[in-house]
Amino acid sequence: MSTANPLLNAPILPTIWRMSVPNMVAMLAAALVTIAETSYVGQLGTAPLAGMALVFPLVMLQQMLSTGSMGGGISSAVSRALGAGQEDRAQSLALHATVIALGLGLLFTVLFGVFRMELLQAIGGQGEALHQASLYAAVAFMGSVSVWLANAFASVIRGSGNMKKPSAVLLTVSLFQIVISGSLGLGLGPVPRLGMVGVALGQLLAFTGGAIYFGLYLTSPASRVRLVFKGPLRWVDFKDILKVGGISSISSIQTVLTILILTRLVSQYGTEALAGYGIGTRLEFLLIPITFAIGVACVPMVGLAIGANQVQRARQVAWTGATMAAVMIGVVGLIVSIEPDVWNRMFTDSPTVQAFSHQYFEWVGPWYALFGFGLCLYFASQGSGKVIGPVIAGTIRLAMVAVGGVWLLRTGAPATDLFALVGAAMGVYGLASGLAMYWTSWGPKA
Repeated sequence: MSTANPLLNAPILPTIWRMSVPNMVAMLAAALVTIAETSYVGQLGTAPLAGMALVFPLVMLQQMLSTGSMGGGISSAVSRALGAGQEDRAQSLALHATVIALGLGLLFTVLFGVFRMELLQAIGGQGEALHQASLYAAVAFMGSVSVWLANAFASVIRGSGNMKKPSAVLLTVSLFQIVISGSLGLGLGPVPRLGMVGVALGQLLAFTGGAIYFGLYLTSPASRVRLVFKGPLRWVDFKDILKVGGISSISSIQTVLTILILTRLVSQYGTEALAGYGIGTRLEFLLIPITFAIGVACVPMVGLAIGANQVQRARQVAWTGATMAAVMIGVVGLIVSIEPDVWNRMFTDSPTVQAFSHQYFEWVGPWYALFGFGLCLYFASQGSGKVIGPVIAGTIRLAMVAVGGVWLLRTGAPATDLFALVGAAMGVYGLASGLAMYWTSWGPKA
C-alpha cells in the first residue's frame, strides 16, 4: 500500500496545493453563499440583518460539526484504514458514518428547530430581530438531516483521497443555494417575496439535492469506497470515527460558543453594533472555509502516512499546510484591516453600522494569520487521530473572550476594547496550537 498510493510518496507542498484547489473553489463558493445571504437579508432591513447575526452562529455550528469535526473524523478513519490496506473496513466505516449523520441531523432538527426561540433569546435575541431569526431557523434546521448526510458522504469520498468529486458537488450545491435563496427571499420575477423563510429554503433544497447525489455516487462502482447497506454495525467502527470527530466537535463548539458569547456581549451596545459585528464575523467565516480547504487536504495525507507508519512525513504535511493557511489568511486580514470598506459596503450603507465594522477589522484583521495557522493544525491533527492539543488551544481562546469580555462590559469599556480582545485571543489560539503540535507525539519517527 505504501508504494501504491501516491499520497505517501508525492512532494508535500505541491500535493497539498493540488488537493486544496478543488476544495478551495467549493469552500469559496460556500463562503459566497454567506455573502449572498447577508446581502439578501440586508435588503430586507436592519432588523433582519441583526436577526441573521443571531442565528448565523447556530447555522455555522451545524456546518462546522458536520464538515470539519465529524467530517474530519470520518475522513481520518477512512484514510487510516486505506493506509493500512483495510479496504473492507473503509467500506464498513462509510455505513457507520451514514448512521451517525442521520442521528445527528435529527438531533439538530429537534434542538435548533423546535427549541429555537429559547436558544435565540439566551444569546440576546429580542424584538423584531428575534422574530426574524426564528423564521430563518425554523426552516433551515428542518433540513438538518440533508446537511449532515451531504457532508458525511463528502467526507467519506475525501478520505479516499478524491477531492474533486465532493468539491464539484458542493460547488453546485452552493450555486443552487445562492439562486434559490435570492429568488425566494427577495421575490425575483414572478416568485413571491418570502423574506427570511425564502432565504432559508435555499439551504434546505440545495443540500437535499446534494445528499441524494452523493448517496447515489457512493453506492455506484465509480466510488473508491462503496456505501453498502449490509453487515453488522460494530462499536469499534463507531469509535474510530467518534474518537476524532467527538473530540474535534469540542473545538467547533468552542469556536461557535465564542461567537455566541461575543454576540451576546455586542448586543448590549445596540442593534447597529450587532449588525456591524455580524458583517465582520462574516469575513471570519469566509476565512474558515479557505483554511478548511487546505486542512481537509492534509487529513488524508496525514491519515495515510500514519496508517503506513510514516510519522515524520505526517508531521511535515501538518506544518506545511498550516504555513500555507497562515500566509493566505494573513494577506486577507491585512487588506481588510487597512481598507475595511472593501467588505463593508457590500452589506450596508448605514454609517453607524459601518463604523462598528471598521473597528472590528482594525483590531481583529492583523491576527487572522495566526488564527488560520492554528485552525489548519487542528484539521491536520485529525488525520493523526490526536486532536487534544488544538482543543486545549480553543479552550484558552474561549476563556479569554468569555472572562475578558464580561469584565470589559461591566467596566463600561467601549466596543473597540472588546474587538481588541477578540484579536488577541485569535493570536493566542494560533500560538498555543503550534506549541501543542510541537509537543504532541504522533508515534515513533519513521
